[in-house]
Amino acid sequence: MITTTPLVEHARLPSEAELCARFNVSRTVVREALNQLVFERVIYKLQGKGAFVASRREDQDFLGSNIGFSGEWRERNRPVSRRILRQEIEQADERAAHFLRLTTDRTVIGLDRVLNVDGVPRILVYTKVVAAIAPGLERIQLENRSLYETLFRKFGLKMRRAERWLAAVNASAQQAQLLGVAPETPLIAIESISFATHEEPVEYYIAYYRTDTGRLHFSVG
Repeated sequence: MITTTPLVEHARLPSEAELCARFNVSRTVVREALNQLVFERVIYKLQGKGAFVASRREDQDFLGSNIGFSGEWRERNRPVSRRILRQEIEQADERAAHFLRLTTDRTVIGLDRVLNVDGVPRILVYTKVVAAIAPGLERIQLENRSLYETLFRKFGLKMRRAERWLAAVNASAQQAQLLGVAPETPLIAIESISFATHEEPVEYYIAYYRTDTGRLHFSVG
């Protein structure tokens, strides 16, 4: 049906009951077929909303650059929106303090957000920014602003390089809800530390990237 009818990306498929009636098959057969299409990344499911036609998986280069997730999509003229989950001053945990080289003063600005492209959640990010070098960041409205652009324009902090680590994980119930996928959906976990001028660590984050909507691309050499 998807390949023989002009269904657009993110179009909602008929319900399981409608598919059973249309093709005169059992609900078990329909569910197995839908699960196979999810596995093949032809469709995706949103809890409580149904199944939808998946977009073509797009290559993304933000891991190999310093422009960030939002910056890459802005260069492609694609709308990026942000859902801010939390934005406040806090004390860094042991891991964040280690990466940010914080010893006596562990004050950071915690920023948790979901980034959407074309209205679809793509990546869940838990960020820590050193509070001493970005005072007042916790009060800046970031729903419609790139974090990297804000750090540069407001505080003169331009990211020079970053170190990043990737791991394959399955979505927890909370992550799945925020990203609009089923629990246990495969995600890519990205751990990153970004440096400004003079090798100064500025930002540490852990992000969870949906694998059904895109691929991460790297250039070597």
